[in-house]
Amino acid sequence: MTHNDELELKDYGPLPFAENLHDAALANDNYRTTLWTGEHVQITLMAIPAGGGDIGMEKHHDNDQIIYMVSGVGRVKMGKDKNKLTVDKEVHAGDVVIIPDDTWHNVINAGDETMKVFSVYSPVKHAKGTNETTKADAIDKEGPLEGTQN
Repeated sequence: MTHNDELELKDYGPLPFAENLHDAALANDNYRTTLWTGEHVQITLMAIPAGGGDIGMEKHHDNDQIIYMVSGVGRVKMGKDKNKLTVDKEVHAGDVVIIPDDTWHNVINAGDETMKVFSVYSPVKHAKGTNETTKADAIDKEGPLEGTQN
C-alpha cells in the first residue's frame, strides 16, 4: 500500500473512508471483496483470472455500475439486447466502463495476468462484508448471475 501502510481488505462502510483504491485493488486476490458499503453506494474489489476468466454476462435491475480497470487487459461487451450487444471494446488500466441500469454486460480477462478492478454500485448491490474467492464461490453464495434466470 502507499505510505507504507497495509490496508486490511474488509468492508469499512458506512464509516468515513480515505484510502488509495488503486493499491487496494492491486492487493486484492479474491474474485469479489466489498471494501465500502454505505446506504446508497458500494465499492467492491475484483480479481479476474487470466485465461478467459470473466465477470459473467448479466444485467442489473435498479443498479448503475462503474468498473475502473486497475491492471490487466479486458474485453467489455454490453448492450440493452443480450443478442445484439452494441459495445465490444478492449479496455486497459486507467479505462472506465460505465454500465447503465438494465444493460447486459460482461468483462472478460483478455490478457495473461490477473485483471484487477474496482467497481462502484449505486445503489448497493452486494451484502455488506461480501468476500468471495472465485466466481463459482460468488454464484454459490449469491445465486445465478442477475438477469440470467429470465
